[in-house]
Amino acid sequence: MLNNQLPLKLTALLILSLLLIFLGCISGSTGMDWQFAESNRTILYDIRLPRSIGAYLAGALLGLAGAIAQGLFRNPLADPYLLGSASGALLGVGIILCLSYVGEHSLLTMIGINGGAFAGALLGVLGALLLAGGYKSSLRLLLSGVVIGVIFGAANSLLTFVRPDLYQSLQSFMLGNTSLITWNATFMMGSALIIAMILTLLLSPILSALSLGENTARTLGLPLDQLRLLLIAVLALATGFAVAQTGLIAFVGLAAPHLVRHLSSGRQQTQLLLSAISGGILLLGSDLLARTVFAPLEIPVGIVTAVLGGSYLLFLLRRGQIGIKK
Repeated sequence: MLNNQLPLKLTALLILSLLLIFLGCISGSTGMDWQFAESNRTILYDIRLPRSIGAYLAGALLGLAGAIAQGLFRNPLADPYLLGSASGALLGVGIILCLSYVGEHSLLTMIGINGGAFAGALLGVLGALLLAGGYKSSLRLLLSGVVIGVIFGAANSLLTFVRPDLYQSLQSFMLGNTSLITWNATFMMGSALIIAMILTLLLSPILSALSLGENTARTLGLPLDQLRLLLIAVLALATGFAVAQTGLIAFVGLAAPHLVRHLSSGRQQTQLLLSAISGGILLLGSDLLARTVFAPLEIPVGIVTAVLGGSYLLFLLRRGQIGIKK
């Protein structure tokens, strides 16, 4: 019955996505703006439209990364930041900001804040892999990600201790920000989402096999270790592209797969696709709330996602619908 209704529900989610993008285009600091006069076209096409599409794409990347993480580590509480990408991205931004005060302008122009966040996120995942001694043990990877997060977190604390003037900029990055998304950033995230989605759907059989247990997956004859490395690479790239453009937005990658899990009927390909769509809806919907609830004051979108996503997960925990597979 669920499989027969899947096309209808998928269509409904896509229509909701388009509706939210439209609302994002007409929502401003003064409320809904229905006038599309010549004077408003610059605001519409150069600010609101790329911001809305970009927020949706960033949420889709995080939703997809969250579904990969939960399937790869067989843990419903796994999120895209569990391998140290969050602390690494924050450290990358902090280093770039520090360099901006010592005259390295040519280097900063080439790398930029977004490039520093992307490189830092990848560095965090690479550090977790090196500390774990490879990618063959999921438990070692998880523990290594925690250790890398602590180490990079300490480095971030040291940066703000030495340079307290950086704290406000780093805090803005930690809380998430979609207001600076451009068409160029939207294009990069869209390209990354297409590549990540194609690769993940091709690799979905490994996630289906892992859902039966690692020992069972090995008996199926799949090259488990090599495919796990590819999935980790996709996870890192999807997270890195999203974080580089929007900062550290909490709970989207964690909550999005749970929002649509009952629609997938246990099929990994369906779960991955729906998780990406629900992630886009969750982040764009949160961005609309962040813009309008206290307008003209705009609150950080990460606060809204934390409240919505955290409340939903607490609801699931209360009902006993989240359990860790052994």
